[in-house]
Amino acid sequence: MPPTVQYLAFALALSLLSEVCAHGFVSAVGIDGTIYQGNVPNNPTGPSPIRLISTIDPVKGADNPNLSCGQNAQNAAQVVPATPGSAVTFAWSGGPGFNWPHNTGPLMTYMAECEGTTCDKYHATDAKWFKISEVGKQSNGTWVQQNIMNGANFTLNLPATLKAGQYLIRHEIIALHLATTVGGAEFYPSCTQVDVGGDQTGVPNATVSFPGAYSDTDPGIYDPNVFDANAPYIFPGPPIASLISSNGSSSPVSQTANPIASSPSPLNTATSPNSAAMPSGSGASADAVCRISAQGNQPQALFSVPQHFAHAVRRLVRRVGLGGR
Repeated sequence: MPPTVQYLAFALALSLLSEVCAHGFVSAVGIDGTIYQGNVPNNPTGPSPIRLISTIDPVKGADNPNLSCGQNAQNAAQVVPATPGSAVTFAWSGGPGFNWPHNTGPLMTYMAECEGTTCDKYHATDAKWFKISEVGKQSNGTWVQQNIMNGANFTLNLPATLKAGQYLIRHEIIALHLATTVGGAEFYPSCTQVDVGGDQTGVPNATVSFPGAYSDTDPGIYDPNVFDANAPYIFPGPPIASLISSNGSSSPVSQTANPIASSPSPLNTATSPNSAAMPSGSGASADAVCRISAQGNQPQALFSVPQHFAHAVRRLVRRVGLGGR
């Protein structure tokens, strides 16, 4: 086989590997300036209000049962305090020390009350979700997600009239770089457990379920024009909710917070032993990074290559004569 063909095949394999490794997760949450660290997927090291997921791989398919809180999400140990109107900041990571790797697609946030129990015991499959935030393209045609890729955090406010109670906050990035084909969208949901205080009485006018709220063919999930900066974007799922108070008044949830803080201000540190400073945009790109860390005396793969990809690469290598059978 000519060396040029062998080189091209090897380069293709490396480029595909970078795509496999370029995923991520919510690494920390800040609530009114108090920071709560999450855990690296499949590697719990301490208590957190962020539900632990098993892998940085995306959820694929709008009917996937993991669409509620992420891949094999486990209930978190902590339920942390918040109030109506609290500023909530999410830090996205492509892995320890690396930025979020994608730049195309929306960020959306939902909430659901943990009805009948506390959130640390609540099953997300039972949740009735209402949307409180959605951001997509900026005025210059780039996506807000580009700012996340550049190292920014995402901040929003909880609804000002939200009824007291325990809630899951479902914060989600939908990466659309493969969404020109049906089923190509990548979902990255993350759930944080909060206990909202105060004396407000607002409840959502409508709710949805996950899976159930999306279809793989919805505009905004399947998007042949996703790379056209001038094309309008249609958000999937329900509209942003209105909250109905006990006196019958209805108030739409307002997106008044600056959604992106490119230079996050210093924040207080939570008393949790798993707390630390809020990550900032100082990390490198996560492209082509598959890190290995040690747990005890045994190395553990934090970001694993899916089997179907490994098989495909082996077939490609054999076909062009780069390796044995």
